[in-house]
Order: sequence, then structure tokens, then C-alpha cells
Amino acid sequence: MTSETSIRALIFDMDGTIVDNMRFHDDAWEAWHKTENLAFDRASFFSRTAGKANLEILSAYFPDAADAELEARGLRKEELYRAAYRPHVAALSGLLDLMARAEAAGVPMAVASAAPPANIDLVLDTLGLRSRFATIVSPSQGFRGKPHPDMFLAAAERMGVAPESCLVFEDAPLGVEAAKRAGMRAVAILTMLEAEAFSGFDNVIASARDFAALDGHSSLRFASA
Repeated sequence: MTSETSIRALIFDMDGTIVDNMRFHDDAWEAWHKTENLAFDRASFFSRTAGKANLEILSAYFPDAADAELEARGLRKEELYRAAYRPHVAALSGLLDLMARAEAAGVPMAVASAAPPANIDLVLDTLGLRSRFATIVSPSQGFRGKPHPDMFLAAAERMGVAPESCLVFEDAPLGVEAAKRAGMRAVAILTMLEAEAFSGFDNVIASARDFAALDGHSSLRFASA
């Protein structure tokens, strides 16, 4: 996949990308698994589920359960997460500078996150970022979670930008796979994994611990407004 096309829109995953919060999710999932008497392994759970909606995750445990039951089980996990993470919400280093640079260039931005609405509210409203995004896309609007490309394609359509002109920021392989399926380039944000975890993706044009480390990167060229 070429990296020559100029960037006309940015699409951000949220958890582990806009904010470094995945360990709080892991803590909540571990506690939830204990209440359900289920085994839990952090590394394999993250690689298997990051980017999926809760209904998609929980249906693997309870294949015969109705959606309402799965939603109730997922709500208990999310309540644990929000209570623990609320005092710690902070933008990943360099994010605000990158957003300001995109705004100055007239490049629209979107969020495409599998998080439920209350979690999105917690992050975007605490940081005061909601109004700076052209659109916010999530499974609560009827889209499938990652690795399906649905949310990324919807974000591009809403911004009026061709998929190949969008750049996705993701922290998980399932998210990068979704970007690839959407025909989009991606930057791997290494809040949870090392760069080697993304080595098999030809749409990854850069990887970095945070956005500050991407400052001046040659692949991040914005198209003229």
C-alpha cells in the first residue's frame, strides 16, 4: 500500500490512542472475569478483543444469551472501568499539537471507537475535544466493531474524504486490520504493544509511543486545504 497520497483526513481510535487507558480496561476486565468465574490472560485478551464491541466480545462467552443480557454484563465491566479511570483522564502526549496542526491545515478529524457512549463521553468531554471532531463513530450507531472496516468507512464518508486519503491512528492489530480493509493507511501507537506486533501490515506507515514522537515525521504530510 502506497504512502504517497496526501493526507486529507485523520481518524483516531480512542482507547489506547487518544488516551493511554487500556490498562484500566484490563483491570476492569480482570475483575469482571473473576466475578464470572472465568479465566483471564491480559496479553491474549487484548490481542483477541481490542477494537471489538462488548456484544461481540461477550457473545463468545455466552453464545446463547440475548443481547439485553450481554449488555447488562458489559455494563458492569464498564462501570468498573469508568470509576477507576475517571481521575486519570489525560490526552496522550503530542495529541493536542497534532490536532492543532490538522486544524490549521483544514484537515478534518474523526473518532472511530468500539467504546460504548458513556466511555466516549468520559474521554472526549473531560478533555474538551468533542467539538473538534467532525464526526464520532461507534458500534452504538449500528456499526460492527473492528477488524470490520465499517466504522472507518463511515467516518470517511461523513467527512467527505476518500478512504485512501485518510490516515488512521490505532493501538491494536485488529484496528490496523480494519484500516487495511478500508483501504486506509495507519500509524501504530505503541501504548500497549511493540512495533513488531504490526510488522505484518503493509498499510502501517509509522509507529511511535505517542504523538509527540511523530512530530515532523516525513509520512505525515497534510494536503493543502
